[in-house]
Amino acid sequence: MQSKLLVALLAALALTACQKAQEAAAPAMDQAKEAAGAAADSTAEAAKSAADAASAAASSAAESTQDAAATAAQHAADAASAGADKAQEMADKAKDAAKE
Repeated sequence: MQSKLLVALLAALALTACQKAQEAAAPAMDQAKEAAGAAADSTAEAAKSAADAASAAASSAAESTQDAAATAAQHAADAASAGADKAQEMADKAKDAAKE
C-alpha cells in the first residue's frame, strides 16, 4: 500500500515537473518561432531584391551591349530569379517548420 502511494506521489511530482518545464520553455519557443519567421521573411525579401537587381542589370545590358552579352546577362538574371524562387521556397519551408 505504501509503495503504491509512493509511486503515485512520484508520478505526480514528475508530472508537475514536466508541466513546469513546459511552461518555462513556452516563451522561448514563441520567440524562436517569431525569429524564424522574421528570418524567413528577410531572406525572401533579400532574394527578391537580388533577382530584381539582376533583372535590371540584364535589361540595361540588353540596351547597351551586343546580343551575346545581353543574352548572357539575361541568363544570369534568369539564374538569379530561379535562385530567388528557391530561396523563397526554402524560407517558406523554414517559416512553416517554425510554426510547428
